[in-house]
Amino acid sequence: MEIDRFGLGQGGLADTPMWEDRIPEIRSLHPRLIRLFLQEYFHVYPRKGVYHWEKLDASVQAILQTGAQPLMCIAIKPKVLFPSINQDIVEPNNYAEWSELIFQMVKHYRDQGWRIQYWEVANEPDIGEDGGCPSRFTAENYLRFYEHTVKAILRADASAKVGGPALAYSKSPILPALLAYCSSHSVPLHFVSWHIYNSDPLKIRATIESVKTLLAGFPNLHCETILNEWNMSLRDPVLDPRFQPCYIAEVAYQMFAAGLTYSCYYHIRDFHVRAEQFGAFMSPRGTALMARWWNDTPQFDGLFDFQNVLRPSFFTFRLLSRLTGKRLALETPSESSGAHAIATIEPLGDRVNVLLWNFGLSAPPKQEVLLQFKGLQGKWQWTQTTVDATVPGSDENQRLVRTKSSSLPEDSAEIKLGFEPYQVSLITLEKK
Repeated sequence: MEIDRFGLGQGGLADTPMWEDRIPEIRSLHPRLIRLFLQEYFHVYPRKGVYHWEKLDASVQAILQTGAQPLMCIAIKPKVLFPSINQDIVEPNNYAEWSELIFQMVKHYRDQGWRIQYWEVANEPDIGEDGGCPSRFTAENYLRFYEHTVKAILRADASAKVGGPALAYSKSPILPALLAYCSSHSVPLHFVSWHIYNSDPLKIRATIESVKTLLAGFPNLHCETILNEWNMSLRDPVLDPRFQPCYIAEVAYQMFAAGLTYSCYYHIRDFHVRAEQFGAFMSPRGTALMARWWNDTPQFDGLFDFQNVLRPSFFTFRLLSRLTGKRLALETPSESSGAHAIATIEPLGDRVNVLLWNFGLSAPPKQEVLLQFKGLQGKWQWTQTTVDATVPGSDENQRLVRTKSSSLPEDSAEIKLGFEPYQVSLITLEKK
């Protein structure tokens, strides 16, 4: 199943680890990847020939302590190499010096013995400051910047995986240009990445299928696919508190069905940004955009809110993390019924987990679900654990409501359940 490919991300908001007091909770979700922005506020290159890793190290260490590996998104513009604040000046004034900086950065983490495999070149290069990063590329200049950067990465660590472009829009012309250039010039490209914020999981799946169709035209590249920022529409969010926990389960289902390699749910924690930090490398307009969005706009997407309280979405991830072992086949009467499921059997073979949910773009009708199990031998008992998105607070025993164990009838091996709108439940069978 490899449910741990369903990872997390924390955007470029501060030079301090934003959720280091939540490491145990993130560890409990077992993400394989956590994406980290390398923004200019880390000051990794304060002046020529001088490198400063301490601040960045702290954020990298927080990720490593969860058991995940960082996906390093390179979005820095050191002043010595980019003296003007201008999102359209995207290439350094000295490519040799830029390459040496990237080489030293990757070498630093290789020499530390920290496992950093994935390096991503730029964030949302098709929209620049509107995407929270200081560079707005064209297809032409991104190719030059990408090639210089990945050659420096691989010179420092030949085992690294390099890619991008982390597009805001998957159909940006930057991606086909990058694929064609890397294919024809033998430039390494191990993964492609992009973003989408949409409340319709089928539209998220459509971007995966579109990118994979594009990749099919370049069979010599063998790229992984990483959708490393996704969530429901944040400018027009669905305000029903039950929606997002159920939406996460449905997106997971669609991502696995489409054959995505990795995803990173964005983001881990809401965080108040300091405008002066961004003013050092972004325009007044870009700085105001960052401060107004993160500090003044209601946020609905983080696993933890500004008060560091767990949101209901966290608990869907908790149930998803239980889907370990081998995936089990499911026969369903209709793909469009609204009730979907993922089932796994744990490695010891004595426990089966079935995650079920009842999703719709608007509140779906109540569903009557009949689960029939084939091939079970011996006596089994089952419990149901349901996400309660409406109770206040973070107590897992209130958010994840568990029923008492019931014996599974040996003669029928079936369970009848009623599923309310947006209900998310884990059915766990255990061998007696």
